[in-house]
Amino acid sequence: MNGEFTSPYVGYNVLDKWNSVSWNDQTRKVLSQRLNSVPKRLYLTKYEWVTLEAICGRLIPQPDRPQQPVPITPWIDRKLHEDEWDGYRQPDMPPPREAWRLGLRGINETSHGRHGKDFVFLSPEEQDTVLTEVQHGHVQGGAWQDLPAEAFFTSVLVRTVVTIYYAHPAAWSEIGFGGPASPRGYVRLGADERDPWEAKARHE
Repeated sequence: MNGEFTSPYVGYNVLDKWNSVSWNDQTRKVLSQRLNSVPKRLYLTKYEWVTLEAICGRLIPQPDRPQQPVPITPWIDRKLHEDEWDGYRQPDMPPPREAWRLGLRGINETSHGRHGKDFVFLSPEEQDTVLTEVQHGHVQGGAWQDLPAEAFFTSVLVRTVVTIYYAHPAAWSEIGFGGPASPRGYVRLGADERDPWEAKARHE
């Protein structure tokens, strides 16, 4: 939530591989959907949506792309709408739809308990404080009676946000990832080894 990430792969754009042997038709189809078919709100209420947008903005800030951030909330909303998950959950965790509703409500309740207003109206520093409180289970509000705060934060909220973010080509570019590399394939798989067509970090 705090600190800034500076990519060592400045100038690298994984989309330059679009028509190369690094990507096959299936990869191009999936990435085209991620880039051009961002879902609209179908499940979350508007209040829940803007709350989740604010949370994502603190978990993974994107100050370098203010006009076109990687969309995270729309894909979470689609998963909720389709009730599409991994097929398992922790024994003390309610079903995903219920967990997300309780979690977003609980974050706002904790925000009100600490600062007297909704999470979206807090300063970035106050928002970070609220999320840190949830992370460590120091929460307020009735929603947390039915939802373990620490487990929700780590195993549901952060896990889902990070997974969706790093499924986007913009995130691949900033970490130097080339995608599935099919049909070309990765050959040099040892420590500190890199295929010649992979991204090269500035310090290399």
